[in-house]
Amino acid sequence: MKKILLLLLFIPFFSCSDSDDSSGNNSTDGQNYKQLMRDFVVSISQNAKADNPGFIVIPQNGIELVTQNGEENGSPDSAYLNAIDGNGQEDLFYGYDTDDQATPTETNAYLRHFLDISRQAGKTILVTDYCSTPSKMTDSYNQNASAGYISYAAPERALNVIPTTDIHNENTVDITSLSLAKNFTFFANPEGFSSKAEFVSTVASTNYDAIIIDLFYDGEQLTATDVNQLKYKANGGKRLVICYMSIGEAEDYRYYWDTGWTTSPPSWLAAENPDWPGNFKVRYWDENWQQYIFGSADSYLSRIKSSGFDGVYLDIIDAFEYFENNG
Repeated sequence: MKKILLLLLFIPFFSCSDSDDSSGNNSTDGQNYKQLMRDFVVSISQNAKADNPGFIVIPQNGIELVTQNGEENGSPDSAYLNAIDGNGQEDLFYGYDTDDQATPTETNAYLRHFLDISRQAGKTILVTDYCSTPSKMTDSYNQNASAGYISYAAPERALNVIPTTDIHNENTVDITSLSLAKNFTFFANPEGFSSKAEFVSTVASTNYDAIIIDLFYDGEQLTATDVNQLKYKANGGKRLVICYMSIGEAEDYRYYWDTGWTTSPPSWLAAENPDWPGNFKVRYWDENWQQYIFGSADSYLSRIKSSGFDGVYLDIIDAFEYFENNG
């Protein structure tokens, strides 16, 4: 999965008219890109929960959005927090600068301040640390548990393997809500499997309380039958199946991609991510981009719901950083 380095911003902001908090507008062009992302996430949540109030929405990274001004001294943004069920965070204890290396103390403290605002609002925090040394994986689980977070120590940043180590806090409990989950796995890239059936069978044979996976196997969408098979742990307990969806970048291997965009890009398509070829920044507030994500019968969210997933894991939330710097 993408490694997005969070920027520690210490630039003073101007105050807004309806709050003592500053607006969070740190852009060069006067646009509030943080609020635009909040609005996008809230709209996705409203669309999903209109059909299924129990549908789970978890944004990953971009944790500054939980406060009104995007700063540590900001008040909680209730509209945003009310729209989500949890927050995902990469690299909290391991992997921020280098995989399998501890995250700098000051960065950890900065992120935890925002994460705790979400946790205190009743949201579940899911941390993905990138570490492969067994002692560091154990330390990651222990530190996250002490902080009140559930976590996954991923041995590969590509999220293409299921660890052979024992599952942290393995249990037989029926997991019917995110708050009940004691562990999870993030398995986004199933390219190592020879078939969809093998992939589904392998994931189904685990005892994780929640699994985050992609909607597709080698371009083939998982069916409701596939997803239903995954909703039961090997020990018989129920679990949650959450679908990964990038909303801050367009990916040229997705079903919605038009090959003509390479030479004649739509106005909402921005620069290619140099670290992830084939992934392009998007002006995520543009309704023409948003229609690919939700609101139409063939939108990404509609497909996720039709396949029977319990929720969605939203990635590239911190795309606001790119536009704050580049406009």
